[in-house]
Amino acid sequence: MNRSVFGNRCRVGWWMVLAICVMGRSSIAQGYRPPRCEIVPLADHQVSLRIDGREKLRWHYGEQYPRPFFYPFNGPSGETLTRMGHPGAQNHDHHRSVWFAHHKVDGVNFWADGTGSKIRQTHWYRYRDGDEEAVMATHLVWIDGEGVERMQQDVVVALMGIDNDAETAEHAVEFQLTFRPGEGRDKVTLEQTNFGVFAVRVAASLSAYFGGGRLTNDAGVQGEPRLHEKRSRWMDYSGPIAVPVAGGRKLVEEGITYFDHPSNPGFPTHWHVRQDGWMGASPGMKTPIEITSENPLVLRYLLYAHSGTVDLQRAENIHEAFENRPGFRIRQPNPDEPHRQYEVERMR
Repeated sequence: MNRSVFGNRCRVGWWMVLAICVMGRSSIAQGYRPPRCEIVPLADHQVSLRIDGREKLRWHYGEQYPRPFFYPFNGPSGETLTRMGHPGAQNHDHHRSVWFAHHKVDGVNFWADGTGSKIRQTHWYRYRDGDEEAVMATHLVWIDGEGVERMQQDVVVALMGIDNDAETAEHAVEFQLTFRPGEGRDKVTLEQTNFGVFAVRVAASLSAYFGGGRLTNDAGVQGEPRLHEKRSRWMDYSGPIAVPVAGGRKLVEEGITYFDHPSNPGFPTHWHVRQDGWMGASPGMKTPIEITSENPLVLRYLLYAHSGTVDLQRAENIHEAFENRPGFRIRQPNPDEPHRQYEVERMR
């Protein structure tokens, strides 16, 4: 009899504990809402940048590659708007989607593969999630074939959603690149070249030659012959993207608009663009850029992944918002900012 009462009490007690636990979990779940924009570190030296749980781009910094890059760079449909390498030339395998590089840094080729030079991420400063934007800040070093650190680079990347009143959400990715001389060096020179420092290789279907795409600048001028080595505040590559559907695939129109920032030297920049599917701002196309410890080089760019063909007025609105947004600073945390080594924030 006592055993039975004891057993009943145990069963009642366990049910009460379980009910309390469930209620507690339910209360926590109801009070927690994940941020829209997220930075998610992954295995194998990769970082996924997401909005509403959907990957928009991915950072690769593993040492199996000569330099880091972003791939994929997805459009609103979820399909990538960029590619790895040239569609027709294996000697352009150094074209890795979206990446940082330069043809001559103090005479050292950091553009091509097989030169012995490399760009390495030494550490990340901060991964910050948020509803308005997610921010990733990392530190890179540019090392020549002899092991000499020629240059340092801080990279701040901000992913943000763009409201386009459409079923498929657009997004923009802002880049702030800060270059300083390498450890123990007073200065470093980015020599005059078309090649550097921020490059985009679009998907073959967006290419004007290999696909059905087209290049357009801020004045609505189109085509490589009229745009190559010309100045512009922004450049767009748009074209068809094949999206899987039941029974096959359908074509949608999407593109990437690449914006220069008024604070960059030589704004509006010269552009290195090709009909084979390549575009890059070239701040050093006409003159070298000297960087010193007292005067680091800060470059700001923005990539906008959009639905449809390029809309000139919408691009102007995106550029105006980018122009008026303050840049970033990386700092030590304040006493009321625990559990982090660094903080990254927009400057006021």
